[in-house]
Amino acid sequence: MKNLFKIFLSISTFVFVLPLILNVEAASLNFDKTTVSVANSGTFQISVTVDPAGEGMNGTDVYVSYDASVLKATAVSAGSLFPYVFNDIATSGKVYIAGTVTDPASSISTSGTVATITFQGLKDGTTTLSFDCSTSKIVKDDTQATNILNCSQNGSCAVTVGSGGGTNPTPTPGSGGQLPTSGVIDNVIKFAVPGVILLILGSALRLVL
Repeated sequence: MKNLFKIFLSISTFVFVLPLILNVEAASLNFDKTTVSVANSGTFQISVTVDPAGEGMNGTDVYVSYDASVLKATAVSAGSLFPYVFNDIATSGKVYIAGTVTDPASSISTSGTVATITFQGLKDGTTTLSFDCSTSKIVKDDTQATNILNCSQNGSCAVTVGSGGGTNPTPTPGSGGQLPTSGVIDNVIKFAVPGVILLILGSALRLVL
């Protein structure tokens, strides 16, 4: 009976711990659209969203990159997630948006819209809206102001203006100021989970034998 209890305890521990190992989330930036088609000289709006993956955050720095020969950012309106939102569209090919709390003691742990950008098509062509991870950040509510942005989880949006007529490569995210990609974590889990299973089964068999 004592051995059976130990086996039950080992299996129960495995059942409760495994979901915690597999349920790996990562803070990310995204758009509310993945594709957009717009007429030459026409305009469209796209929202920038942030997901802190349950972590408390005090703010975010968002840099959106695009082909300035195909699109032009004409306006940015604040979203409802942060009480203070600042933007800068003066630099061609890039939109900067900052969202922050007004009280450092009041962090935000829910996802939501940081801002909505209005773009205008300049000529027939294609481009990709993407986040520059060498400068973009999601700032955790801690004393180190840790950047918890996981660039591999960020979204992008493919934009076609008019008839298209060309494909511009997606801007490559930078390597600075980012956490390891979830692909690395996935590989660790892929090899670690079978080892955990074998360890628990081996322990259970030793108790029985």
